[in-house]
Amino acid sequence: MINGFSMKKLLVLSLVFACLTTEARNAADSVVMTVAGKPVLIDEFVFMAKKNGEVNLSDRKSLENYVELYKNFKLKVADAEAAGLDKTKDFTDELEGYRAQLTSGYLSDKDGEEAAVRAEYDRLGEVLELSHILFRLPEKTVSKDTVAVYEKALKAYERIKNGEDMAMVGQELAKQDSGQIGYEYVRSFQPMQTIKAFENAAYSMKLGELSMPVRTTLGFHIIKLHKRIPNPGMRHVAHILIPFKQDTIVRSESETLTLAEEIYEKAQSGADFGELAQKYSSDGASAKKGGELPWVGVGEMVAPFEQAAFALTTPGEISKPVKTRFGYHIIKLIEKKGIPSFEEKKKSWARTMAQGERNFEYYKAFDERMKKEYGYVFYPEAYAELVALCNDHFPTDKEFYEKAKDMSKTLIHLADTDFPQSEFAYYIQRCPFSTKTYAGDFMQEVFDLFVRDIVTTAERKSLETKHLEFPHLMQEYRDGILLFNVSNQKVWSKPAAEQPKLEEEWLKQLNQEYPVTINWKLLKKLKK
Repeated sequence: MINGFSMKKLLVLSLVFACLTTEARNAADSVVMTVAGKPVLIDEFVFMAKKNGEVNLSDRKSLENYVELYKNFKLKVADAEAAGLDKTKDFTDELEGYRAQLTSGYLSDKDGEEAAVRAEYDRLGEVLELSHILFRLPEKTVSKDTVAVYEKALKAYERIKNGEDMAMVGQELAKQDSGQIGYEYVRSFQPMQTIKAFENAAYSMKLGELSMPVRTTLGFHIIKLHKRIPNPGMRHVAHILIPFKQDTIVRSESETLTLAEEIYEKAQSGADFGELAQKYSSDGASAKKGGELPWVGVGEMVAPFEQAAFALTTPGEISKPVKTRFGYHIIKLIEKKGIPSFEEKKKSWARTMAQGERNFEYYKAFDERMKKEYGYVFYPEAYAELVALCNDHFPTDKEFYEKAKDMSKTLIHLADTDFPQSEFAYYIQRCPFSTKTYAGDFMQEVFDLFVRDIVTTAERKSLETKHLEFPHLMQEYRDGILLFNVSNQKVWSKPAAEQPKLEEEWLKQLNQEYPVTINWKLLKKLKK
């Protein structure tokens, strides 16, 4: 994704490093056997032997058996190559897929990623009750366009700080300009539900605190934190809904309540709750299941229903009729449990965090480690000159690039290479990937991706020299695919009773057809 002279320099440096290291390694390696004209180096042989837990290289018989086994393995691979099985599209696709999967493991920091998810999960123990007023910003905002919106938000903040009611101020402003200002009361706020900047601000607040205007991709928010409560976990309930209106029948509130109380008494007297739900409940989907609903947490149902459901403490306990806008509910507690465990949330949350704005937290440990390893130096004055352009131009605008393309100060030094402002400006045009709508934030996200691209490219190029097991794992997988495919053709696709004889004849043919030399002098040194 990186373009230009600097990228070429980076790639050349990586290749030179790879060549020098490979040359040094091959000079130190020795050939333990040659099969069908191809050498097997001792480091590959030992690597594979160590992966086989039953091989003892210091034992003569074990070594001899493994040499025979490995020789036959390589003979079968040579036969697969002779048949062209390594040239098929299926083989190439599978090998490339494995390489990508293996590479991704090196281009990450699993501990850091888990810690990022854990930080989010730790917030799940608390549910916040809050209000906020949103002062919207345009979809693409440069610095000068934020001033008027910020001043509106600041005036509202001052009114509330000086004693006016948050809800009244928010509703008043929203009524005056509903297109640009919104007010919302959030009964149950939890992590991973909305924009990261909003979440960070809300969870950092003290009880009763009013925030200064907080900028997100939507605009400026004034947040007031009303409550922090322990997360009560999940509830599994069934219900019977007696509506105010059903088909052509319209009941008064008192008539609806009377019917609901009659059904409640039947349930309390021992009547089967599921049968009552099937007979009386207007919630057709749950009625078919005896009134049973999916597991729910706080904030997922209307407030009166949720309060009644979470007030039930013992499985089998039934609530008195509870009024909502839908009618009267009779609720039965089936089961309750705490918040999902970290292991339950980790996979789905990691997938979410790896995308969008949260990826910078998710990959932060990897990014920081790579920057350190590749000698990252940042030049703030050069970056400030680009930030100044954001006062008038969005980073993806033509005008921004026209001014930035001739800026030549070094912006960063990385992987023994200086990258000027102009190269980053070009990168913005080619890779304008950001979730942010404010120019400065947009540029910062793209800058972080720019740095990540450089270190990732450098790391990819040095995988085989930096991680000596990498080429062995690739060789193992490559040969394994060929072994499977050729064995399937020659032996495994045949009747089971014939397979031992076919295997024996095949190996005899291979030993006659392909030349093999074994360096026993070198191999015997492994026993010492």
